[in-house]
Amino acid sequence: MERTPIPVLTVQTAPYEDQRPTGGGGLRRPTGLFESQRNYLPNFVQSLLSSVDLRDRQGCTMVVGSDGRYFSRAAIEIVVQMAAANGIGRLVIGQNGILSTPAVSCIIRKIKAAGGIILTASHSPGGPGGEFGVKFEVANGGPAPDAVSDKIYQISKTLEEYAICPDLRVDLSRLGRQEFDLENKFKPFRVEIVDSVDIYLNLLRNIFDFNAIRNLLTGPNQIKIRIDAMNGVMGPYVRRILCDELGAPANSAINCVPLEDFGGQRPDPNLTYATALLEAMRGGEYGFGAAFDADGDRYMILGQNGFFVNASDSLAIIAANLSCIPYFCQMGVRGFGRSMPTSTALDKVAKVMKVPVYETPTGWRYFSNLMDSGRCSLCGEESFGTGSDHLREKDGLWAVLVWLSILAARKQSVEEIVRDHWAKFGRHYYCRFDYEALEPRTAYFIMRDLEALITDKSFSHQQFAVGNNIYSVERTDSFEYIDPVDGTVTKRQGLRIIFSDASRLIFRMSASSHVRATLRIYAESYEKDPSQHNKEPQAVLSPLIAIALKISQIHERTGRKGPTVIT
Repeated sequence: MERTPIPVLTVQTAPYEDQRPTGGGGLRRPTGLFESQRNYLPNFVQSLLSSVDLRDRQGCTMVVGSDGRYFSRAAIEIVVQMAAANGIGRLVIGQNGILSTPAVSCIIRKIKAAGGIILTASHSPGGPGGEFGVKFEVANGGPAPDAVSDKIYQISKTLEEYAICPDLRVDLSRLGRQEFDLENKFKPFRVEIVDSVDIYLNLLRNIFDFNAIRNLLTGPNQIKIRIDAMNGVMGPYVRRILCDELGAPANSAINCVPLEDFGGQRPDPNLTYATALLEAMRGGEYGFGAAFDADGDRYMILGQNGFFVNASDSLAIIAANLSCIPYFCQMGVRGFGRSMPTSTALDKVAKVMKVPVYETPTGWRYFSNLMDSGRCSLCGEESFGTGSDHLREKDGLWAVLVWLSILAARKQSVEEIVRDHWAKFGRHYYCRFDYEALEPRTAYFIMRDLEALITDKSFSHQQFAVGNNIYSVERTDSFEYIDPVDGTVTKRQGLRIIFSDASRLIFRMSASSHVRATLRIYAESYEKDPSQHNKEPQAVLSPLIAIALKISQIHERTGRKGPTVIT
């Protein structure tokens, strides 16, 4: 019996003014907005698809995945229906709609897809009262560059219609190919449901010595690990890779069932939110702990007794131990990249290794250009994101496997590895303070006035006395980045105060905020003397923080008594 072709409809709509992507082609908003505002999601998806040149779009392949949060299944159905109507030839989707952000990047690169769509709001809360997001990956498997994001936004502001096949239905649970005949289309539209883990796992097998990691987790001197997937996308990956493939006991992994509301917790891998893991590690039973965010691109490392490894130290320690990873022994190390607010611990390692360091704005898209040009092998951000040129996204599980490889090779504990690193390179005391949910105009004027203050000539070489400490300003600026690959200039990426002793204060507005604003203050102080490496970071950094609060007047101008989150 011949099937009736599925109709392709054109739906009239009206544009929204607030669909400017941030964070590399991503739109993140309250879930209720996507659900209640007429055509809000279709408008953005159409703008995204229309940003791809028609000649490149016709018949191409794209990858679709989600972190499993509330509204993901409904959103995937709309994405599929609109992709079909807009001429996409094939979609590759993770089973049940589940694909981590690193896995999407991996699949795009493996099958040479034109790009991918990830439904995630990263580490933001899920559920009906949480947040939802749509993120666009380009053909290199990395976040959309600014030019693409700008194009999406320009299209969204004048959009009058979108194309959709509302009668098209896909079974996300059934592995394999599904074909659909559409009106006005000669070839059938294909959807391939793939195992969420397989292709990504095969990539990892070619990067790491799985036998060495397996022996660490199962051998006579095995280490007990505790891994918290925080009820996000990483559950299937942790179970399959760390437990089934590498032999960790099943009870090593917790919160491994992806839930629409992440079990009521915020899937943010830091000391503020990964409290269940922290308590378990403090008991001393486990030698290694890790947690992941909702879409699997961020991570946190803990050692025995809850010893915390901050993200900047983790990046530097990984850089200093790349010889433990077969991939880097084969490919070599060409350079490192870090976001400007990330501590300069990586720079100390790079100097010893005689490789360049690229200091970029916050946002993984800036690293992608460096990696594509062969300049950068390893990169990371202070927000618990680290990755290498094996992909064009930060990769939480990759970072965890690097740490396990280092433990296996060095036969030391997490704390011993960190303290040895400090003894060799010095310790960078580091902390970030987040002032969340600020009134946007207030945050804007704080940053405007602060920029005027610190860039004035009278501020240069100013001294601040706090207790017994005296800090002399060496230089200040509003960070500007010139891409060494294409010469693109990115301005106003944060305010920097650098003192004569290499201490730093940085003020930055978060690009991921939507209706409310987030203002972040970063403090860093370098200590070479090993006898001074056992202090609490906030105690060491308190004089710098006092300076930051004094010159910004953030508490007086916001009515706050302190930050929302400290990391």
